[in-house]
Amino acid sequence: MDASESAVRAYSFGLDESYRPLPSLYLAFLLIWFVSTCCWTFNTYRNRHFQTNNLQWTLASVPLIKALQLSLSFLFWYSCFYLQRCSLWMSFGVYVTGVLFQTASFISFLLISHGYCITCERLSVNERRTTAALGCIFYLTLVGYRASVPYFAVLLLLNYFFSFYTIFYHISQNLSALREQLTFIEDEDVHAMHDAVYMKYLMFKKFQGAMHIVAMAEIVIYINMDNSSENYWLRLLVREWAIFCIFLYIGWTFRSQDLAPRFSVMPALKSKREIIIPPIYSIVSLICA
Repeated sequence: MDASESAVRAYSFGLDESYRPLPSLYLAFLLIWFVSTCCWTFNTYRNRHFQTNNLQWTLASVPLIKALQLSLSFLFWYSCFYLQRCSLWMSFGVYVTGVLFQTASFISFLLISHGYCITCERLSVNERRTTAALGCIFYLTLVGYRASVPYFAVLLLLNYFFSFYTIFYHISQNLSALREQLTFIEDEDVHAMHDAVYMKYLMFKKFQGAMHIVAMAEIVIYINMDNSSENYWLRLLVREWAIFCIFLYIGWTFRSQDLAPRFSVMPALKSKREIIIPPIYSIVSLICA
């Protein structure tokens, strides 16, 4: 049972004293996510000259939505316990922002797995359409599941399976392409690009490990569906810390920074026929010019 569902339940059937720690808990995490959002935005703006940071600006929406969800959760529970007013609309806002947060997270993972602003400057039309379609399907399936619509639990499970398969497939493709580029660099003795390509390879390896943790965490969450109110605050604490730590690791990996020289040398679009040549050719052209 997530925050929005517990909110609706509390509103409908009366407050349970086991939920009393929730206002303080939500306020603490709100401050953590708010500070993280400010730090991420400031760092992205400060390092905007070092790399193409369209990905970083896109990722900024994730902690922003999370902070909004936590603020609504705090206001709802605070008003319930201390003002004796439980707003159904505010609980609905918690529900909507929770779904938006998960959808935005999923789309961000898809963008990273495609190599957006890492191995290519922008996605192709088909990649953008596929990402948008998967995001919409994920959103609608999650809404149906949260609303307890019959059979949507199965649909959500299938959606998760296909989504993670897609993410891991694209990560493997990028890792394979980067390994080929590293081999090409060593064989052709074009060492000017080695550090940049190797850094991209390490970033994808770290992201691959993080996505394995995310997949396992989702499995644990949906297997252990304990709807009891006892120790709900403790389960919430563990879940929120896990979410924050995962996003902190991914955010730190893909933050705006002064990266290796020529990190931003990349093809405009990924080419299935010429995976190796574009970035290498680009830097050789710059050197020879």
